[in-house]
Amino acid sequence: MSEKGKPSFYKKMNKQYPEIFTAAENLGTTLRTAGPLDEKTSHLIQLAAAAAGHSEGAVCSHTRRALQVGATPEEISHTLLLLISTIGFPQVMAAMSWAQQVVDKTTKVK
Repeated sequence: MSEKGKPSFYKKMNKQYPEIFTAAENLGTTLRTAGPLDEKTSHLIQLAAAAAGHSEGAVCSHTRRALQVGATPEEISHTLLLLISTIGFPQVMAAMSWAQQVVDKTTKVK
């Protein structure tokens, strides 16, 4: 997987522990390809789980990955908005702000 767009801390840790990061990335690929869901849907589901866990890093990562495999900013927003009745408005707004930073950065690059 490309290092492009990944946070500098991730890159540093990946360089320090390459075997662990390779194993984690391979597990993620194996899980995404183990069933009938396409890669975009898989990342949107993982984005929702990251928002529910209030994990800023994972929200950013899965937003970036979803965009890379064809998700639109509107699909990302809708994925997160669907969580309001489950995880609450404030937590969704936080996740949307993190995702929006990634969308903004990604669309500036293109």
